[in-house]
Amino acid sequence: MIFAVPLYDDNPIQHTPVVTFALIGMSIGAFLWQLGQDPDIVAYEYGMIPARLFGYGELPPGLANIPPWATLFTSMFLHGGWLHLGGNMLFLWIFGNNLEDLLGRARYLLLYFASGVAAALVQGLSAKYSPVPMIGASGAVAGVLGAYMIIYPRANVNVFVWIVVFFWIVRVPAWVLLGLWFAMQLVSGLTTGPTEPGVAFWAHVGGFVAGLILFLAALRPRQVKMLQPQRTPIWASMPAGALVAHRAVHRGSVPDAGRR
Repeated sequence: MIFAVPLYDDNPIQHTPVVTFALIGMSIGAFLWQLGQDPDIVAYEYGMIPARLFGYGELPPGLANIPPWATLFTSMFLHGGWLHLGGNMLFLWIFGNNLEDLLGRARYLLLYFASGVAAALVQGLSAKYSPVPMIGASGAVAGVLGAYMIIYPRANVNVFVWIVVFFWIVRVPAWVLLGLWFAMQLVSGLTTGPTEPGVAFWAHVGGFVAGLILFLAALRPRQVKMLQPQRTPIWASMPAGALVAHRAVHRGSVPDAGRR
């Protein structure tokens, strides 16, 4: 058995990530609300359904409570289970706080929602007749990952690796971790039928590319240099028990973002 999950990066922040906290809180709140509802009804009411979005299908009157375009946004706050929610929020916390620190709250929020909308549209266009609803923040979070990779490619991410009975924490460059993640989504999208229920791989691909392009074309602060340098060793490993010393080693692998 091989298991790997990112834990935290060593990229420091200077300001409290209020927007990131709010997005995580809203997603958790929405999920807790979902637990008391019929999951299928919630998904069809507030999830993005390609056939409905592009005018090829309609919901029964009792389910069509909001216009199709609004589901591009409501779908971002719904999740299909604890693992779905936890994975998205973990990635948002690790990589989103630095983007918020760098861009400021308004531009960061624009990046998040624009990436989420782009992700939903790409997923919808890949199967525009599909009646299967799409839910989840992963497209928006993917946009955060794309922007992070282009500005902080050499930041180090501490990844918990578990192989059979052995486990370590390994420092992995962000460009390796996020580049591999993107490649996996692209390959999975190309080899999986677009109408099959399951993971919305094309939403991940679309969100990632949208976040990267938006950051480069419109949102990057001009005074910030691209491809920030590495400051700590890569591929360094430590025992899993070092996790308790997290704050002692959290000194930053890239320069502080500074005030924006």
